[in-house]
Amino acid sequence: MPACPIGDGNRLLASLEAGDRALLAPSLERIALEVGDTLLTAGGPIEHVYFLEGGIAAVLEVIDGERLHAVGLLGSDGYVGWPVLLGDDRSPHDVVLRAEPGTALRIPVDLLMAALDQSESLQAALLRFVQVFLIQMGRTVVSALSHPVERRLARWILLYHDRVRGDEIAMTHEEFRLMLAVRRSSITDALHKLEETLAIRALRGRVIVRDREKLLEMAAMTYGPAEEAYARLVGPPAA
Repeated sequence: MPACPIGDGNRLLASLEAGDRALLAPSLERIALEVGDTLLTAGGPIEHVYFLEGGIAAVLEVIDGERLHAVGLLGSDGYVGWPVLLGDDRSPHDVVLRAEPGTALRIPVDLLMAALDQSESLQAALLRFVQVFLIQMGRTVVSALSHPVERRLARWILLYHDRVRGDEIAMTHEEFRLMLAVRRSSITDALHKLEETLAIRALRGRVIVRDREKLLEMAAMTYGPAEEAYARLVGPPAA
């Protein structure tokens, strides 16, 4: 396979040392992804690791084989399939592309592990992202247990806004259900409260971010720790 140009599409790959990028480049394959594509299935084998260049990968907890709840998400800031770095070749979650189509650079797990065997700095860099994602998941749990729906919704909109192109985000009621696990009426009430502050405009199937600072005020302590850890461990936020 010819070397795949990495470029700046994935921030984590772009942050790697040149030698580590060179280790991965010959084994990377760029693929197109559509909204709804499943990258990993709970309990299923992890055969590839995906470095997203666009779109959002929602990490979904599967309960009783059918109930899905979002426990975290990532985009071009990281990669899908990180459990293999912790010694697990099966996914604990469903991972599904949301919000908008994109591309990803994927690598077979065996080739990634071979590269990791050659470079401690590469292994350390990929593990640092795992730490960031675990912080995000922990804040998701605390937020769900302790905070009102409108605050949790503001946080999720910020997480999406960090990872999509522009201020308009495709967010359907199915999206809200995965994120909030509340009744439809509670979602509607929370959207109205955010609209009253002029932080967002809610339209059918999408949300437009009008004032990010107001969203940050509404989200308060539910947003920020994972983002600060990313800047410290991986690199500064995207422009």
